[in-house]
Amino acid sequence: MSKTRILTFGCRLNAFESEVIRSHAEAAGMADAIIVNSCAVTAEAERQVRQSIRRARRENPKANIVVTGCAVQIDPDKYAAMDEVDRIIGNQEKLVAETWRLTDNTPRVCVNDIMNVRETAPHLIAGFEGRARAFVEIQQGCDHRCTFCIIPFGRGNNRSVPIGVIIDQARLLVSEGYREIVLTGVDITDYGQDLPAKPRLGEMIKRLLTLVPDLPRLRLSSVDPAEIDDTLFDLIADEPRLMPHFHISVQAGDDLILKRMKRRHSRADIEVFVDKVRARRPDAVFGADIIAGFPTESDIAFSNSLSLVENCGLTWLHVFPYSARPGTPAANMPQLPGNVRKLRAAELRAAGDVQVRKFLDAQLGATAEVLVEKGSEQGGEGRSPHFAPVRIEGAFETGAIVSARIVGRDNDTLIAQKAA
Repeated sequence: MSKTRILTFGCRLNAFESEVIRSHAEAAGMADAIIVNSCAVTAEAERQVRQSIRRARRENPKANIVVTGCAVQIDPDKYAAMDEVDRIIGNQEKLVAETWRLTDNTPRVCVNDIMNVRETAPHLIAGFEGRARAFVEIQQGCDHRCTFCIIPFGRGNNRSVPIGVIIDQARLLVSEGYREIVLTGVDITDYGQDLPAKPRLGEMIKRLLTLVPDLPRLRLSSVDPAEIDDTLFDLIADEPRLMPHFHISVQAGDDLILKRMKRRHSRADIEVFVDKVRARRPDAVFGADIIAGFPTESDIAFSNSLSLVENCGLTWLHVFPYSARPGTPAANMPQLPGNVRKLRAAELRAAGDVQVRKFLDAQLGATAEVLVEKGSEQGGEGRSPHFAPVRIEGAFETGAIVSARIVGRDNDTLIAQKAA
């Protein structure tokens, strides 16, 4: 049976939701459809979405093309104006099975007011096509309004998934053979604030690991340094199944820019978080989201972001040249020239590359438990607990966790042999 083709853009939450969409669409008999699950985090992300829609139509003139996701939720009229698009479905509607039972009477545009949504419907999925690790959605939306960010208008306000549903989903995925789960959402460190007992993220993770003892590895998608609870710090110290890789929503390393972004943390908060984690888990590695060329960013402010990368040893960077989003306060601030933003983004990426190679070189001679993401008779490719790419010599099956000795580095990939 042919599978529904889904083009997924953007975050890990979208990757999770694409599998929910796939199960609903295939159950509804939409094997001939092309579904575009869009992203709107930057103007470039939207440009790629529109480009993919046009390409899909050129290459599949008779296909049923359905577009959903954040870009559509924020501006459905823009996509309704595209001749290539057959149907448009909002972020809430895309997760409902009935939405995909399309008839001739189904409206072409089905997008509601996401700000009126108060709950996140539970979704149990058995796997992820072509992936060795699985994502579990623990919350949706965001209660905060950073001046550069349009995503709350695509996702709505914070809505947490009940702990029992998360545990059921994790058990199902483990029973299907997944050895690593990534907890994902829009603002996962705000987890539980809307639930009756207001459980914090750390409490939820502690219960998950206790009640799903067969789960070997748990990873967090992204954390906000302003919201880490004490139970989570305790787990970082005491729970080896929680991977020592923490991706931080940094955005900038200068206090004035952070204030203009309306972030809740300062530079010092980031430094304190990194120090507290390393005190509990000395081998921890950190990634970060950083925006280059935010409006009014001076040379000094930018240098503070650069120095933060080095001072904190931020390794896996996601660097975005600032992209003005209509409808956000930052779009009305004095803008930096585009070439300045690009140059600063390149400098930040180069600084991150230095930290990556410094970290990888420090792994030489060590042994790592590698999750094999692509296995074959010729060798395996996967990720270490620190999320470092590893290539292993030998025959391995996809999804296996292999104890491997690091023997070399090929650019940004570690070379390993199966440990004796």
